[in-house]
Amino acid sequence: MTLETIDAPGSDAGEIRVPEPGRVSLLDFFGTWCGPCERQMPALAATHEAVADSDVQFVSITNEPVGQTLSREEVAAWWAEHGGAWTVAHDADHRLTERHDVTRLPTAVVLNGENSVTWSHTGLADADELVGAIEDAR
Repeated sequence: MTLETIDAPGSDAGEIRVPEPGRVSLLDFFGTWCGPCERQMPALAATHEAVADSDVQFVSITNEPVGQTLSREEVAAWWAEHGGAWTVAHDADHRLTERHDVTRLPTAVVLNGENSVTWSHTGLADADELVGAIEDAR
C-alpha cells in the first residue's frame, strides 16, 4: 500500500510503499493528540538508532485528518518537538490502520520480509522490546 510521507525531520515529502517487500518493517501508529504516543517517542528514537545500520523499514503513521483540520506543518512541528528522526506517513484512507486492526494508540507492528506480522503491541513498549521484536522478525 502506498502512503503519503510528510516533510519533517528524518522524513521527506513524497510517497512510500508500506510494508516494503523483502524488508523487515516496524510500523508505529500514532496521533499528535495522543499523550501515550508522545511518551512512546523516546523509545522509538532509541530503537531507530539501534537498527539504523540495518535494512529495516521504520515508519510512523498517523491517520489524522492531515490537510483538513491538521496541517502537514503541524504534524512536522509535533514530530520535531518530540524527537522524530525517521519517516512519518499519513494513512489518509485508513486502509493500513484497518488492515492491522489498530483501534488504540500507540500501536506498533513488526512484519518480516514476507510481510507477515510477527509482533504487534498496543500501548507503551520500551526500546529493548521493540528491538527484540525487529530482531525476531529477521
